[in-house]
Amino acid sequence: MFVPNKFNMQEIADKHRFIAEFGFGVMISSEDNLSATHLPFVLQTDEGEQGVLYAHCAKANPHWKSIEAAKVLVIFSGPHSYISPSWYTTKPAVPTWNYAAVHAYGIASLLDPQETLKVVNQVVEKYEPQLLIDQDIVTEPFKHQMLAAIVGFKIELTKLEGQLKLGQNRSKNDQAGIYDALNRSSSYEDLALAKYMQKLGMSDLD
Repeated sequence: MFVPNKFNMQEIADKHRFIAEFGFGVMISSEDNLSATHLPFVLQTDEGEQGVLYAHCAKANPHWKSIEAAKVLVIFSGPHSYISPSWYTTKPAVPTWNYAAVHAYGIASLLDPQETLKVVNQVVEKYEPQLLIDQDIVTEPFKHQMLAAIVGFKIELTKLEGQLKLGQNRSKNDQAGIYDALNRSSSYEDLALAKYMQKLGMSDLD
């Protein structure tokens, strides 16, 4: 990924936090043919040198058959939106697109059924922990029945790249114009990006 210095997410902890927050990624591999699968991932930061990603996919998806010991790329995307040059105080200017993303590279390996069940529980614990307590909805027999239809795998990360393109190359007034316009919008994408800028402290630019 091409990352200009101004937009570089340098700290590994920041990239880890980004993956934890925006954990639905696209896994890409090219062993024989270029393949991509959209999946929720769970990151274990205390494993490996860069961390380890865990996920599972349907056994009916042929993608898993080609990833054993293969190099893969997982792309995690955050909020993004069109940015109008009319929002800037500095002119002339051109339109652009602001976004945040992390590219995670690593080596994949398949998991056995017990490890796969652990991954499933980790995903549920992250997004709806109550389901692990309420055995009436996802019963233990049903979990084990489900295991026959899925394949678990892990990706030991070898490199992480992160880009945070939120207008850091513009003046403070221009950045304020970006946030104000996004925050006044009725678009979900615009509002999500404004909220993310606010979370990172880029809404208070005085």
